[in-house]
Amino acid sequence: MLNLRVRPALGKVVDPVAAALLRTGVSPDAVTITGTLGVVLGALAFFPRGSLFLGTAVVTLFVLTDLLDGAMARMRGSSGRFGAWLDSTCDRVADAAIFSGLVLWFTGDGDSATMAAVALFCLAAGSVVSYAKARAEGLGLRCDVGLAERAERL
Repeated sequence: MLNLRVRPALGKVVDPVAAALLRTGVSPDAVTITGTLGVVLGALAFFPRGSLFLGTAVVTLFVLTDLLDGAMARMRGSSGRFGAWLDSTCDRVADAAIFSGLVLWFTGDGDSATMAAVALFCLAAGSVVSYAKARAEGLGLRCDVGLAERAERL
């Protein structure tokens, strides 16, 4: 939903950055992996310590690389199954780090079993949504609609 409305406007910002990265020899897969590592490190370094604002800022910065890798692959004409698999897999790893960091905070100094349970539910629900879509597509079914894309779920 959000992607359908915002993506065209973001393209005006993302496409020049993606083109510049390609000119320097950076691959879309390298951007995917770098973004994932940034999210994982940011979420697990800041959230468990209660630095929720700083953690969110770092995570958001690296989540934005998720826009770049796809644009780079399309520009290079190298969009393919491996890149799609890598991107989707790295998204799940990043999601797990975000919600795990929050669970660690809420079960520790955050002292809120309820919020820890909410974060754990979000982790599980996000994984189920992704699995259901992948499984449907693997069975040859169309599964391109939903109430919330990844951006809204996060």
